[in-house]
Parts: sequence; C-alpha cells; structure tokens
Amino acid sequence: MDKYKHLSLEEREKLYALKSQGLSLREIGRILGRSDTTIKRELDRNKTGLGKRSNEYLIFRYVPCKAHQKALKRGVKQRTKAPLKETLIWLYVRAHLREPFNWTPEEISGRLPKVHPGKSICTEAIYQYIYSKKARIYKLWELLVNARKKRMKKGGRRIQRASKIPNAVSIDQRPESVNLRQEVGHWETDNVIGKQTDKTALSVTVERLTRLTLLSITSRSAASKTQSLINRLAEFPEGVRLTLTTDNGAENTNHQEITDNLGVDVFFCHAYHSWEKGTVENTNGRIRRFIPKGISLDQLTEGEIKELEYRLNSTPRKCLGYLTPYEIMLEVLT
Repeated sequence: MDKYKHLSLEEREKLYALKSQGLSLREIGRILGRSDTTIKRELDRNKTGLGKRSNEYLIFRYVPCKAHQKALKRGVKQRTKAPLKETLIWLYVRAHLREPFNWTPEEISGRLPKVHPGKSICTEAIYQYIYSKKARIYKLWELLVNARKKRMKKGGRRIQRASKIPNAVSIDQRPESVNLRQEVGHWETDNVIGKQTDKTALSVTVERLTRLTLLSITSRSAASKTQSLINRLAEFPEGVRLTLTTDNGAENTNHQEITDNLGVDVFFCHAYHSWEKGTVENTNGRIRRFIPKGISLDQLTEGEIKELEYRLNSTPRKCLGYLTPYEIMLEVLT
C-alpha cells in the first residue's frame, strides 16, 4: 500500500483549474490520481477567506498559493507539537518510563536506536522533557528512580572538603578494626529530617556489628543532638561504646562533650561521603518505609518512635543469619 503524500503546489493549481471548469470531485480525483475524499478534504481545509473580516461579508475561496502556504504552516505546527523530536520517539519514551518497564532515561536513550534504527534521543533531552512546563501535568518525575519533583542542579552540589566542625577527627584516623565488624561498640549516627520547616529531627544511631538502632526525637540544635546521644549511649556498658562515626552536619558541633562524658572517640566522614557511614544510611532507608519523605516529624509522639525502634530491632536480618539486632546484642551482653 502506497504511503499518503500531501498535495504539491502544482497539484493544487491543477485542482483549482479543474474545479473552475465545473468538474466533479470524482473526475478531478481521477485526473490527479487522488481519491475524491482527498480532494474534498483539501478544498475544505485550505480555502482562504477573502474580503472584510466579518461573518457577513467574508467569502471563502480556494486559492492554490494560499492553500499551499496554509498546508505547510499546519504541517510545521503539527510536527513541533510532538516533543522529543517526533511522535514515535515521544511515545517510546513515555511507554518505557511507565509500567511494566520503568526504565531510566539513560536506558531508554541507549535502547531506542536498537529497536528503531536511525532514531535517537539523548538522555538530557528526556530529562528536560520530564521537567518541562508542558509535561508537568503528567508527573513523569514520579517514574524516575529518586522521584524528585524538582530537578537537582546538573553536576551536583559543590563539595566543601574542609570540615567546619572544631577539632574534628577525620575518619582516616579511625582504627582499621572498625571496618571488620568483628567487635561490638562501634556506632554510627545521623539525623533524619521530615519537612524543612520542622523544628524537630529524628536522631538515628546504629551499632555496626549488631545493627541495633537507637531512635530519639531531638530539636535540630547541636545541644539537643549531643544530649540525646549521651543519654542513649549511656544505657550501655563502657565496652559497648567505643567509637562514634558521623557526618559534618552542624548538629555534631558539640562532639567533644560526648567524648568527655562517655569516653567515646568521635570520627567524621569526608564531606558528601555518606557511604563511609553506610550502616546508618541503610537504616535511614528502612525508616523511610514507615516515615516517607515530606512527612512532618513534629507530629510524631515518643510512643510512635519507640514502637518504630522496637520494630527495627526485632526484625530478622539476613546479614545477622536471620537473627534480630536484639538477639545479637543480648548474646554480646550476656
């Protein structure tokens, strides 16, 4: 079956001449090698209004040159309506962002030329479309891995290498034995934030070997975070509180108080190296199952936090041979 082709300017001029001779649409179509429906559609869509701009006096006539210009303009407009170069690519991207594929823009960009040779779209173009004003109503960002409503700055944040925490001791000086997870007493801590407007934060402290988790609601100040750590770690004997690893957040400014009160050595990760305290980061991910991002922490009660702490510590872990953190810590203490 032959592909449909738009009428050329020459065909439109012949159409005008044949129509002026009084020929029927079928006769004109037979002469031009077109169907009568194509001829009728051409006459209806591309006629031009002549005369005054008023419904009473405006006369619509078919003028070949005007009809040709109108058709070309409509074609350009239709092609630019389809984002991502053309309709085929646009539909391919949207289909593979969604279920059951849930592919990333990079995967879509790499796969497209293999399925449709000669077609291509770069990853950046897909991201720009997802976050464009025209596409925001579809909420396509929810289909991305991190589902960020606002796109992060390309290239990430500027990394500040030097810590502003006074007397901070780098993780480089932490004993190598801590990495082996062969002895109990090495802790990691971090804060989980709800809404940016919250006055409170969730202090999360995890023991590296047993994965025992301690949760506390604190204000976002350094004094509150420090006191919370001292109170919770003091519940354990000295042999079970040896080191504490944290990040360079302002809430950790008073770390020297922890060392003075408990004898715990505090070490700081490099800036933006969250994987250096991977145990607590993994725990934060578990907590997000119960407290999703955007949920205010100000409305949580102490009872709800205790219940969450119990649930985390009483859940079997594969890394613990399917024992719970409570069971492993109990073995250590007895």
